[in-house]
Amino acid sequence: MVEAASNTVHSPLITYASVVSLLTLCPPFVILLWYTMVHADGSVSQTWDYLNGNGLRGLIEIWPKPTATAWKLIGCYAAFEAALQLLLPGKTVQGPISPKGNRPVYKANGVLAYAVTIATYIGIWWFGIFNPSMVYDHLGEIFSALIFGSFLFCVFLYIKGHVAPSSTDSGSLGNIIIDFYWGMELYPRIGKSFDIKVFTNCRFGMMSWAVLALTYCFKQYELYGKVADSLLVNTILMLVYITKFFWWEAGYWNTMDIAHDRAGFYICWGCLVWVPSIYTSPGMYLVNHPVELGSQLALLILAAGVLCVYVNYDCDRQRQEFRRTNGKCLVWGKPPSKITASYTTTTGETKSSILLTSGWWGLARHFHYVPEILASFFWSLPALFNHFIPYFYVIYLTILLVDRATRDDDRCRSKYGKYWKTYCDKVPYRIIPGIY
Repeated sequence: MVEAASNTVHSPLITYASVVSLLTLCPPFVILLWYTMVHADGSVSQTWDYLNGNGLRGLIEIWPKPTATAWKLIGCYAAFEAALQLLLPGKTVQGPISPKGNRPVYKANGVLAYAVTIATYIGIWWFGIFNPSMVYDHLGEIFSALIFGSFLFCVFLYIKGHVAPSSTDSGSLGNIIIDFYWGMELYPRIGKSFDIKVFTNCRFGMMSWAVLALTYCFKQYELYGKVADSLLVNTILMLVYITKFFWWEAGYWNTMDIAHDRAGFYICWGCLVWVPSIYTSPGMYLVNHPVELGSQLALLILAAGVLCVYVNYDCDRQRQEFRRTNGKCLVWGKPPSKITASYTTTTGETKSSILLTSGWWGLARHFHYVPEILASFFWSLPALFNHFIPYFYVIYLTILLVDRATRDDDRCRSKYGKYWKTYCDKVPYRIIPGIY
């Protein structure tokens, strides 16, 4: 976002170099990860040897061309999810007050959209209308089409932010690359009711994670006549996490992704491309590498993963309830400890927020990232340790969340000033209690 870019934790040179690197390296990385999982037996060294021997020409040769089939599959899926977002009923929910004093309004129908999507996908397979294995068979072409199509979509967002912003929460840093990467608008919409970030982040990105998790099961069943317990554990844990996400979707609209990060390459391309390709990668690996864990180990991993997802959910639920009741609730059976912090918006208005300093949020300022990272480890663990690549998502997520915690602290320090210092004195650890 522009705010994050202007209050960055890094020097402008490092920030600019990082932005350019991510813009240029993320697209080929998606293709290389898919190629390694599907065509190189999950072996990073095999892919490395191929690129080392063939160079750029080798990358071009393995990069699938976007096909008409890929575009049709993406188009049908996107249109279906957009229709669900617009047409399904839902409770009206207000987002947080923006830096410009605006307050977005949403229709909370994510759980219903999720249920309809999963039921429809399983139904069209069950009744022989569509074979989900087709998605897996064209996965490289789909990722390639998403890479280029989402890039063009981000160009549209950049132009829209200049010529037709949806609210006053928009603006430019005066650098076309930074503006394209971080985005121009905080709450871009098409018309009054179609929220673009809800679509890219929730209804396309997160929903595609669930759809592809099921796709990998359908494909393995087609290949081997059964679904291995390793892929079942992986899929169940990811679906539990995604179900938690949509159950808590209204709370997500108060997070950095929606309330602070603007709609640009970082958020929108990431959700349209990175989520379906990278977040689903442990399951993608397991399709061709079935592992039989045995009932005892499978149940142990499943139980540990479900526990982590629950703790992650309870952290978010605790803070959401604290905010909803304005602190008039119980946290772990006791009245919550809190700090009342005032701040000034960019329009000069003075407002106040309450900061929770007890419960999960008294352990560390971003403790909820700990169970989230552990959950990702447990849904990767069914692959065991024959290859490194199934654990890439865990490593990536750890880096992402540490960076996000740093950026969030930096933003809050700028927003709350002395109140944030008081908060940090009371909750001194950033993520891991007693360590970091």
